Amino acid sequence: MGPTKHLAEWFLSWSVRPSRVFGVAILARVALVFYGVFQDRILFVRYTDIDYQVFTDAARFVTEGRSPYLRATYRYTPLLGWLLTPNIYLSELFGKFLFVSCDLLAAFLVYRLLLLKGLARRQACGYCVFWLLNPLPMAVSSRGSADSMVASLVLMALYLIEKRLLACAAVFYGFAVHMKMYPVTYILPIALHLLPERDDEESLCQSRYSFLARFYALLKRLWDQAVLLFVAVAGLTFFALSFGFYYKYGWEFLEHTYLYHLTRRDIRHNFSPYFYMLYLTAESKWSFFLGIAAFIPQLILLSAVSFAFYRDLVFCCFLHTSIFVTFNKVCTSQYFLWYLCLLPLVMPLVRMPWKRAVVLLMLWFIGQALWLAPAYALEFQGKNTFLFIWLAGLFFLLINCSILIQLISHYKEEPLTERLKYD
Repeated sequence: MGPTKHLAEWFLSWSVRPSRVFGVAILARVALVFYGVFQDRILFVRYTDIDYQVFTDAARFVTEGRSPYLRATYRYTPLLGWLLTPNIYLSELFGKFLFVSCDLLAAFLVYRLLLLKGLARRQACGYCVFWLLNPLPMAVSSRGSADSMVASLVLMALYLIEKRLLACAAVFYGFAVHMKMYPVTYILPIALHLLPERDDEESLCQSRYSFLARFYALLKRLWDQAVLLFVAVAGLTFFALSFGFYYKYGWEFLEHTYLYHLTRRDIRHNFSPYFYMLYLTAESKWSFFLGIAAFIPQLILLSAVSFAFYRDLVFCCFLHTSIFVTFNKVCTSQYFLWYLCLLPLVMPLVRMPWKRAVVLLMLWFIGQALWLAPAYALEFQGKNTFLFIWLAGLFFLLINCSILIQLISHYKEEPLTERLKYD
């Protein structure tokens, strides 16, 4: 393999049988679930995510006819507690197997989307390996994190949009936004993507009043039937879920499911470049406003990316999620799954030399390792390493921005191969 071979060509050279890869992925995840039972019983450091116990306690309150928000730190939709009631009736492992199933469903949807892009079965499976055999999603879902559910809902919505089943896609999108707030940022690129192309767009661009003309034309075009259908169905789905749970649980539902995440100022150490500022100003009267101001860089970057890349909706959503996570007020390793599930769909169109891709991947892991070292000293040894954690977070921010710049600069919007029949 020559040194100039592109990353996409490298993966396309893989000829992987889907049944074998999915079989290995299933066995690995099931093994991790049962290994977690062993570690939880034997070792001091538990394998199961602390949030999974929160989910289970909330589900127990639901089975007793009480509010899941009686469990302290439960900051999620009641739907999650309802879905995990078999944890009480059947086994506490039910939720883990549910999350593992969503993890595998996400991989299958990635596979189907790659087939829609024109890849052959084995070539598409070669890209899915990046998710199916990736230790991070395997560990996160088997430890009991619910992020795989949101990933599968987002991918299902994107898949149905590609199939032009807009009403069904909008329902899944509404559920995704209800489960987690971050997919709401996709609404602008989705609306732009659904708009039909116009022949007079170039003349408007060259017009003397190009910006005003294009902005006015955009506002008129947003009344397109496809856009209105998607927004209406997604909005009805979201508000129906919200109204139903508000009717049952009242204000605490709105506070813990939505408002808490909008006004959240997490002063515990995390990857966010804002955490140290929020930690130092926790008692300041400006703390709330600083937390709100942290959304401004996200808003600017997400708007720019939406108008620049909406034609390739998957790539645009990948950039959206990466920017949202990188510049968010709170950022943990589980958040990385939000954009990693979209990365296999982006890789075929990133014409990057494989050696450069390996270097960027190594930098990404090094950035996390440099952050984890002072974080471990703080959490387990009680040392004051807040400043070092913040500096490591800034370095990790620089690495993530560099990776995004490289991906954008090597992105080529072009057909991959001749479209193949796969149904």
